[in-house]
Amino acid sequence: MNYQGYQSAVSFDDEAEIFHGEVTGIRDVITFQGTTVEELKQAFHASVDDYLAFCASRGESPDQPAAEAPQSVAVA
Repeated sequence: MNYQGYQSAVSFDDEAEIFHGEVTGIRDVITFQGTTVEELKQAFHASVDDYLAFCASRGESPDQPAAEAPQSVAVA
């Protein structure tokens, strides 16, 4: 999922029956979870929004997602 330029990785815990997500490509740790896809999306958006608000309240710049490396394409 992608929100405001932040990308996430998601996994599913079979035992707890819950999705766990983490924002990737930044040094800070932002996690979120949900029991449905819609709940997961809402939690992701809320976590990013909370992170940005927290950084602003401290007068700090939030980590910006690392630019993705260009994909190599093999030419035959």
